[in-house]
Amino acid sequence: MALTLYVDTARWRAHQQTVLQQFPGIVPVCKGNGYGFGHERLADEAARFGTDILAVGTTYEAARIKDFFSGDLLVLTPFRLGEEPVPLPDRAIRSVSSVDGVRGLVGARVVVEVMSSMKRHGISEEDLPKLHAAIEDVRLEGFAIHLPLDRTDGSDAVGEVMGWMERLRNARLPLHTMFVSHLKADELAHLQQQFPQTRFRARIGTRLWLGDHDATQYRGAVLDVTPVAKGDRFGYRQQKAAGDGYLVVVAGGTSHGVGLEAPKALHGMMPRAKGVARAGLATMNRNLSPFVWAGKQRWFAEPPHMQVSILFVPGDVPAPQVGDELVAHLRHTTTQFDRLLDH
Repeated sequence: MALTLYVDTARWRAHQQTVLQQFPGIVPVCKGNGYGFGHERLADEAARFGTDILAVGTTYEAARIKDFFSGDLLVLTPFRLGEEPVPLPDRAIRSVSSVDGVRGLVGARVVVEVMSSMKRHGISEEDLPKLHAAIEDVRLEGFAIHLPLDRTDGSDAVGEVMGWMERLRNARLPLHTMFVSHLKADELAHLQQQFPQTRFRARIGTRLWLGDHDATQYRGAVLDVTPVAKGDRFGYRQQKAAGDGYLVVVAGGTSHGVGLEAPKALHGMMPRAKGVARAGLATMNRNLSPFVWAGKQRWFAEPPHMQVSILFVPGDVPAPQVGDELVAHLRHTTTQFDRLLDH
């Protein structure tokens, strides 16, 4: 009995091909938990469609993935002086976001990240003149810019990239390759047309692996079903059942990522109102689970356990049976499955 990730493999790969056609020279990203699929699976998929490079989040991820992927490995987290050394093959490429970082990687293959409107990390315009001497001692693979997802100020993504292209050109820095993140296909094509001497390579993870929501589905197996009457006590904290119904024990708990939720940026009155409502219900121990039965997400009977969750199914709904599987709406990047089944 397991929490299973089902993959409609043909559909999933067909979506990959659509993205590959839209973004020539794509750099697939495999970081974190491998977007819910695992590093080994995504490395295999990337090799399958023939990419020459795979982007990973950290040096530790690169050290693990190097045994699954034989091409270049682009480490996205910038190098920092004094960081713990991790043995990596020569095909590893380090991102750098400072002149000191470049100087600390003598002989290495590097991609220089420029500061975008994300304001997360990157070389500033003022530091560009200092790069000339620094890049002489490294193998420069290109520059990179990581753009924001939303532009609430009405600014233009293409304009931001073009601005940096002009700054780099004016600083007489080599512009043979520019790695970009969060650009649309038509925006990338426009940039390629404007700067034909530069190869633009889109770093893409979410859109590539998770862009077709219907290609994957999590399901948790039902392990036990116990009838309860209103007022019956149950669980670790011996709470009282709110009404007649069933306690349904389903595979999938905190060790799988069930019940974990990242903070969200809310825009508009309706999303904020819903957030307030959810917070209010939580103070009354009412938390909606990701598991669906009889067409509705069901409430947690109590907070999820390490490997299972206990749901409350009201008595006016047919009870699931042991061995049934409940669809679970889970976030891929925070979920760890017990098994993956292609179908």
